[in-house]
Amino acid sequence: MTDVTSPRRSRRHDRTRRHHWRRDLVELAAMFAAVAVVDLVAKLVAHGPDGPYVLGVSAVALVATAAFHIWWSRRHGHAPPLDADTGGPAAAGPQVAAEERRSAPAGRETALWRMRTTVRDQPGSLAALCAALAGRGVDILTLQTHPLADGTVDEFLLRAPASLEADELSAAAEAAGGRDTWAERADAHDLVDTPARVLGLATRTALDAAELPLSLRQLLGRCTIHSLPAVSLSGRPTGVSAPVEGALEDGDTVMRLRDPRGGVLTLTRAYLPFTPTEFARARALVELDARLGPRMPRGRDVLTLPEGGEITVRRAGPEDLAAARAMHDRCSERTLGLRYHGPVGDADRYLRHLLSPRFGRTLAVEASGPAGGPGRIVALGHLLWDGDETEVALLVEDDWQRRGIGSELLAKLVGLAREADCGSVYAVTQSSNTGMVAAMRALGLPLDYQIEEGTLVITADLAPGRPGSADRRPHAARQAGATGPSGS
Repeated sequence: MTDVTSPRRSRRHDRTRRHHWRRDLVELAAMFAAVAVVDLVAKLVAHGPDGPYVLGVSAVALVATAAFHIWWSRRHGHAPPLDADTGGPAAAGPQVAAEERRSAPAGRETALWRMRTTVRDQPGSLAALCAALAGRGVDILTLQTHPLADGTVDEFLLRAPASLEADELSAAAEAAGGRDTWAERADAHDLVDTPARVLGLATRTALDAAELPLSLRQLLGRCTIHSLPAVSLSGRPTGVSAPVEGALEDGDTVMRLRDPRGGVLTLTRAYLPFTPTEFARARALVELDARLGPRMPRGRDVLTLPEGGEITVRRAGPEDLAAARAMHDRCSERTLGLRYHGPVGDADRYLRHLLSPRFGRTLAVEASGPAGGPGRIVALGHLLWDGDETEVALLVEDDWQRRGIGSELLAKLVGLAREADCGSVYAVTQSSNTGMVAAMRALGLPLDYQIEEGTLVITADLAPGRPGSADRRPHAARQAGATGPSGS
């Protein structure tokens, strides 16, 4: 590390050296004077008639001199020296900081906040903003900068007094020159530094293709993600497309990225525009997904049914399309009708969409033994990303219903939803589907029931106590012919 000495500090060092030289000269002169005085006093005491009086007067003078020196030292000697760089006491800063720490109330309640504001790209702008926050007792934990053409977006993770509200934070930032300020409460998960969080999301995406939409949502915060396929369920081109490099639209509140598997990924965040930095990060995740190609975890869980038989639960993907269609052929029209809410002949068209990792996660149940045959799929469970909502759907082959398979499958799907930080899941079925209703009730979660024209929408709240987590009407309930769960 290079030690650079400023001209001001060099001049101060020269003055200090000159001061030390003068002090040494004065001390040397005082020593010679003291020796001469002692010699004179000794001669007077030894040879003069008034020796004792001279000795007494000298003692009084020495005591008076010592007393004066003590008084002068206490008055002037302990004053801190002036710092030539700051114009104030050199030790005042640390002393004041320590005093402030001692006087701060112990154990005061604090809250975490995420705040984003735009400042002018000029020296001192960030310093003024930090000083304004410090004046409100706010501690800056992390800071990210997002350069713009006409300024810089500063994103903070703050620890503030619990009594401080969002509008007070915004007012402090805007008073210091910030604009377009936004603030919301944060939690302990936000304490992870940004590089570590991005690397973690990249790892999740690399291990499982179904993680890309979830990784994008966690990377960008609260946003709505829609995956629009290039080909519709009927096999017709949808005509949707996006530039190869992606695009920001509608005042940078909509991000469109080309899906490596065809189609477009559309991300919407109306309450906060995307920055170029966020756009670059999202593009990097999508490019990672494209380079790695199709991939899926290969873990298997073996479960024992109440009747004693064993089933295997695993992830399913596009390679299971033929086996899933064979299961459709073994299902009755009633079972398929409860599952797909439309013409039974259209059921096979949904499978390619449902098995795609881009639209969610699918679990397959394979039966073992003479009844099912090894490796034969007897049930499918789907966890579908529907914008910012999550749908669960089940299909169990007729001969395997009423054996608890649906309940086991639904519990695993809800576990996957929790891992994905979903606040709720919903199932679309018919009011006569008692099996699905029983499976949802067996979850032991707060449920919300909505019925419209014979269609029953059951919403399970995965985060009880969070306002509005289970009182939204799912989007899929408004779609004719949408995929929904069947009985177990």
